[in-house]
Amino acid sequence: MARSARYDRQTALAKAMNLFWEKGYSGSSMKQIEHALDMRPGSIYATFGSKDRLFGEALTAYAEQGGEELRQHLAGYSSVLDGLQDYLRQIAVQSSPGNEAPARACMIVKTLLEASNTNAAIADQVNAILGRIEVSFRELLEQARSRGELIPGTDCARLARFLQAQIIGLRSFAQRDTRAEHITDLAEDMAAILDQYRARH
Repeated sequence: MARSARYDRQTALAKAMNLFWEKGYSGSSMKQIEHALDMRPGSIYATFGSKDRLFGEALTAYAEQGGEELRQHLAGYSSVLDGLQDYLRQIAVQSSPGNEAPARACMIVKTLLEASNTNAAIADQVNAILGRIEVSFRELLEQARSRGELIPGTDCARLARFLQAQIIGLRSFAQRDTRAEHITDLAEDMAAILDQYRARH
């Protein structure tokens, strides 16, 4: 029974993540949550405690999913720098017009923009998540530097912040009514900036 309950909870959480990803925190009413999860209000509150806690768990699950996707992506590259550059191109493809919502948008960026002045607890959570992502980028860049892929003396912490800012900007820009090739061009420009730090052998 415990395994069944765990499965049901994870299934409900995945459905909640997709709803919040598409509509955001404020745009998701309790009626919509009940419908998406196919659960009665009492069951939702008994399982997750509150809408805020459900959203918090969904946001954490989304961030963990994104981290795993990055790890799997980089596993296919012998060069960390090559993998990161192609990761930027992949973001452009995912964010381009033609991809269905919610795939075009990033739940973390959407939450950052929505919650910064409206929900302090959620804003704190999303900032903590972005902080961990920044650390992950820094560690990857430090790995690249130790392998001799980056110019000696590269400030990996600063470059990680720059990379994260560029990704947030790209994901936000992609929400405009713009052409897919414009988003692709931006990703190529971002990849080219990383090339400026590449060690020449």
